[in-house]
Amino acid sequence: MFDLDRLRLLRELAHRGTMTAVADAFGLTSSAVSQQLATLERETRVALLERVGRRVRLTAEGTRLVSHAEAILQAIEAAELDLRAADDSPKGELKIACFSTFAKVHLLPVVVGARERFPHVQVIIHELESADAIEAVRDGRCHLAVSFAYNLVPWPDVIGLASQQLMEEPVLLALPARWRAETGPINLERLTQEDWIVGSRQTDDRLLAERACAAAGFAPRVTHTVDDYDLLLRMVSAGLGVGFIPELGLRFPSAEAVAVRTPGGPPLSRYVHALTRGTLAASPLMRALLSELVGATKCATSAGRA
Repeated sequence: MFDLDRLRLLRELAHRGTMTAVADAFGLTSSAVSQQLATLERETRVALLERVGRRVRLTAEGTRLVSHAEAILQAIEAAELDLRAADDSPKGELKIACFSTFAKVHLLPVVVGARERFPHVQVIIHELESADAIEAVRDGRCHLAVSFAYNLVPWPDVIGLASQQLMEEPVLLALPARWRAETGPINLERLTQEDWIVGSRQTDDRLLAERACAAAGFAPRVTHTVDDYDLLLRMVSAGLGVGFIPELGLRFPSAEAVAVRTPGGPPLSRYVHALTRGTLAASPLMRALLSELVGATKCATSAGRA
């Protein structure tokens, strides 16, 4: 009988690449991870790891066991959910990792409404950026991740996670008020001498600016890095720079002090997805919450375009 904790460690080694990264994720020492995986090798009676310099990598047998481990761990999770759900009434605890802008506008109202409609459901919110939110779902700290990706900076599919698109929104240009006389799309090559403002906690915002501007023939002069859209708008209003901002980020009074225009060139957009482990996707609790989120974003999108 294989130890489930050791199977989880092997699965995470396949995903994270190093003993140190696995140890950090599980709050262990690298030595403890190594010992647990050595024990798993003795249990399986095959070599699961091989040394390459100072690092290790999975053998062919180790890779095969990772596939089995994923199926085993998901099957156990499905069994636990099935035994808890004697009926289709949503109940239990649901931990959601979400970025702040979406949480403020869409997730929080859904959680408040769900608390009234489903009194046996407790929703716990953790503010995390997209990459961290997905990792929290992968390693079991959260049940659902709400993440985003730009059309010029797509994310690969995450093995083992089910994804559902919640919304698509345009990405616009935030410019100082002097640009208000401009009524049409703004060609990006006109902004070659401007300072640019991008996000600071993940690389997607910088990559979006770099790739969009590269298509216009220049590299943006990235000067400021901030993650709060209200702060970005205030900085643009003060003449400190320009920046891309998704439509959802314009839900602040500070947006009235700037010129918001469509960038020229190929349309820029941001996709927001909900990701959960495959075994959780079919649970009554997850189905109910996702239904509420999809409904809320559709209503908001329809209202915004009306």
